[in-house]
Amino acid sequence: MTQLELLPIPMAQSDRIDIYSGVARMAGKVWGSLHRAATPSRTVAVIVHPTSNFMGHYLLGPLAERGIDAVGLTTRFIGNDSALTMENCVLDVGACLTFLRARGYEKVVLVGNSGGGGLAALYQSQAESPTITSTPAGDPPDLTRASLPPADAIVQLMAHPGRAQVCADWLDPAIRDESDPFDRDPDLDLFHPDRKPPFDPEFIERYRAGQLARNRRITEWVRNKLSELEAAGGELADLPFVVHGTTADPRFVDSSLDPSDRPVGTMWGPTEVANLMPASLGHYSSLRSWLSQWSVDESNGDGVKHLGRVSVPTFIGYGTADQVCFPSYARAMFDAVPHDDKRLVAVEGGTHYLKGQPELVSWLADTVVAWLGEKGLVR
Repeated sequence: MTQLELLPIPMAQSDRIDIYSGVARMAGKVWGSLHRAATPSRTVAVIVHPTSNFMGHYLLGPLAERGIDAVGLTTRFIGNDSALTMENCVLDVGACLTFLRARGYEKVVLVGNSGGGGLAALYQSQAESPTITSTPAGDPPDLTRASLPPADAIVQLMAHPGRAQVCADWLDPAIRDESDPFDRDPDLDLFHPDRKPPFDPEFIERYRAGQLARNRRITEWVRNKLSELEAAGGELADLPFVVHGTTADPRFVDSSLDPSDRPVGTMWGPTEVANLMPASLGHYSSLRSWLSQWSVDESNGDGVKHLGRVSVPTFIGYGTADQVCFPSYARAMFDAVPHDDKRLVAVEGGTHYLKGQPELVSWLADTVVAWLGEKGLVR
């Protein structure tokens, strides 16, 4: 029988108040749920995401049942990414791997699921050959001085290359006034009543250019605001702001783009509603977090770039019915890995979370464990 253990993992402290809870700051911990196999395992899989609570991840139990201990890791930003910095997420992953190595695990497999894909790539890149000395805003941490034990393998499951890439791909370019999501440019409006899929290539080209331009306008505004705060002096070094229209990728509306088995729409419902609803992606940010997390030009969380710097065996699995992470994301990450010790696997009919698909959860667990066995990573 597998066993469950709560892991209190010492957290590297930050000079800034980037998490709201004083209790969490005083505790100085990030948390993980360790699912232990029935027989002692010297291999552990760590499933990561910058902000989601993976302590109840659907693969933890199945991996432990197959003889591999598994940890669902939270970062300090659990449930709230408004002030998240990717560099501090890297420290939290490093704290977890240091903790697990100290407990005697000989092999550690880093599993990036969904938004964990970019984080896993960034972590391994910096663990193998650190280059990042600050956040894009110039703040600590210096990852070249951090304790970042490398993982022995990378597994990416239903993952995208990074939050900045997703922001650029999903941002609504029709919004002309950042304070009013209903002031819209009809020439770039995905939801204009006269515009129906399939969309013509010329519109998609203009649309993608508009998305990139809006991401860069926000970045320029953020830089100007930070300069104003610095010029004003005083202790205030950051501000919050709202980003409207963050779920408007044309692939949500037109399934002939980046074709797969997915249904039209998003995980949060119809695209036009999800685009503006508060609970969907990336609506709330601080200035410094935007640069680290969402700016396509400045964020360090570029999974394709960082996978190009890893040397360990890499497994990339994607769901053919995934409404979030499209086949092109998986292919781009796979192609970026610079060596031949890699595998790309389609989970046929798999949705983003494999919700209500227990047979696919079992199949995926079997496939990942078999691959790890082939690589000599099961201990």
